[in-house]
This record gives sequence, C-alpha cells and structure tokens, in this order.
Amino acid sequence: MDKTDRRKEHTWAAVVTSQVTPIGNSYLSEAFQESFGLGRDISWKIHLYFKENPIMDLPIANGRAHFLITLPDRMRPGAYWFQTSLLLQIALPLLLMTLISVIIYRHVMSPLSQLEKATRQFSDGNFSVRVGKSLAKRQDEITALGETFDGMAERIGQLIQTQRHLISDLSHELRTPLARVELALSWAENQNLDPQLIERIRYECLQMRAMVEDTLTLAWLDNERPDLRQETLDLIDLIDSILDDARFEFPDRQLIITMPEQAIIENSSARAVGHAFENILRNALSHTPKQEPVKINVKTVMQSYLVEVDDVGPGVAEQYLSDIFKPFFRLAQASRENHRGFGVGLSLAKRHIEVCGGQLVAENLVNGGLRMTITLPTR
Repeated sequence: MDKTDRRKEHTWAAVVTSQVTPIGNSYLSEAFQESFGLGRDISWKIHLYFKENPIMDLPIANGRAHFLITLPDRMRPGAYWFQTSLLLQIALPLLLMTLISVIIYRHVMSPLSQLEKATRQFSDGNFSVRVGKSLAKRQDEITALGETFDGMAERIGQLIQTQRHLISDLSHELRTPLARVELALSWAENQNLDPQLIERIRYECLQMRAMVEDTLTLAWLDNERPDLRQETLDLIDLIDSILDDARFEFPDRQLIITMPEQAIIENSSARAVGHAFENILRNALSHTPKQEPVKINVKTVMQSYLVEVDDVGPGVAEQYLSDIFKPFFRLAQASRENHRGFGVGLSLAKRHIEVCGGQLVAENLVNGGLRMTITLPTR
C-alpha cells in the first residue's frame, strides 16, 4: 500500500517479521510462541466500543512475516451506529405505538361510527334501526352502550308510533262529531229557532274545527318533519291573494303595503308560506283597532326575503315574545274581545316558516305595536 492509498484511507500499513529474540537470560515459553501475534487476527470480533481502530494482523510467508494494517474507518463496523440507535430507540417504538394506536382506534371507532350512523338514521325517522346485532361479538362498554341505544330506540319508537296513531284517531274522532254538530245546526236553522243562539253555536263550532285542524297540522309538522321545499313561487302574488281575503274579512282596517313587483322563491311551499302569512296577518289585524293601519313591507336582504308585518296593537311584554309561538299560549289581557283564537295560529305559522327553511321572530315597535318578521331564503 503506497502513501497515496494510506492517506486516502486514513490508515497505516506495514510488513514486519515475526521474530522475537529474548535477552538477559530470559526465554520464550511455548505457550507464548504459539499465541504471540503482532496484531488482532482477522477472526477476532471487532467491538464497537473501541476508541481507536485496531491493528489487524495477517500472517504471510508461512508465519515468518506479518502484514499489519490499521483498520480503515469505512471497514470498521458501527459507522452508522448513531442512526441505528435513533432508529431502534425512537423510530421503531414510535412505529409500534402508531400501529397499536391505529388498531385501538379502529377497534373503538368502528362501533362508534356504526352507532353514530344508526343515531342519524333514527333522527331521520327510521325508528326500526338497531345496533345490537352488529356489536354482539364485543364484550365491553361499547356493547352496553349499543344495548342501551337499542332500548332507547325501541321505547321512543313505540312512543312515536303511539302518538301517530293517537293523532290519526283524534283526526277522525274529532272531525266526525263536528260534522254532526254542523248538520244539526243546519237542521235547527230550518226550525225557526233563536237565530242569535244558532249563530253563536255555529261560530263556536267553526272555531273548534279551526282549532282541531290547526292542532293536527301542528302535530303532523312536529312529528313527521316533512320536506315541503319542492315548489317555486312568487311571494308577491301569494301575499296579494291573501291581502284580498284580508280586506274582505277586515274592511274597517287599513293596509299599507310596500312590496317589489316580484319575489321569486325556489325550493319552498306556497301552501306552508301562505298559511303562515295568513295567520300572522290575521293576528295583526285582530289586535289592531278599527281604522288603524297594518303595514306590510317586503324587501330583499342578502340571499333572503324579509316580510315585516307591523300592527298598532298593545304589543307583547318582552318576557313573552318567545312564548307567543308556543302552542295554546294566550296572553291574559283584554284583547280577547277582538281576538278569540286558541293560541295555535302563531305556533303553526312558525313551524310552517321553519319547514320552508326560514325564520319567524317577534319584536315590539318603539312607538307601540308588534312587528312580525318572516325571513325566507330565495332558494
């Protein structure tokens, strides 16, 4: 190995004889002569904790000479020990932890995903959905959770089905006697009985029919949550037709109207919006004194239409502004002489507007009166 190779490899090499001569009346034992070596035999293991590279001994010329060389760095094992140490101490445990975490995550999240899917289906009206069979193989807390869900779903499903049957039965049982009463009234009118009494009975009968119809419709909207957003309508035309009926029913009230020529709404329901606006307008006209105005203002805000209905009635106390939309809620004030509703109209109006994707809120006006604001998306 010349100097260039030694400098390139950062090593040392030499050829030496193996003759060792004792001096001072000493001698070499046979064991020493058999085991003596100038460097490490190539069969020896090289340990990584050596501070310096060892000198390797390769006997030549039948053992009479030796080729000695300091092991080059590239030939010494452990050149990548630092990277290997990081791999063994950090990367490998992290990989194992990640693998274990994924297994645990899938073991836990898979049944929770099934439970979440079943809950969504249940909320959408599929009351027969259950998760017990899919989790039967597990024996842990999630299995107990699934069994609890099935029990809850079974109980709630039965209650809802019972309620549906009750509403259906009430729909038939209440309408039938009302129809009979109306027939009896028609017969009584032909018998020359007291006309005021007949008129009062017919009025109460009509009020009862209206209450039954509105209550059943309200229950249907709350229980079935139907999707009524299937029509395209012109809000202005719809309001105009309702205003014509209002002028006929309340000829002694003024109507001040501010509307654009057209207001197209997609994915809505003319019947639901019309019924809601009719109830709101009738409520405003009923609470407005004679010869006083009710203002209707329709305007566009962002991607919605706002319909504001202002009356000049007594208004509502602030703590009751949200309560007036509750079924059968009635304010204990002197307005009952002009307004004999049963507290269902505004509740039904709010449900109709919400089914169409809108909102209905009430607020008192600064100068007195109440404002009902309908917000309907344009699509």
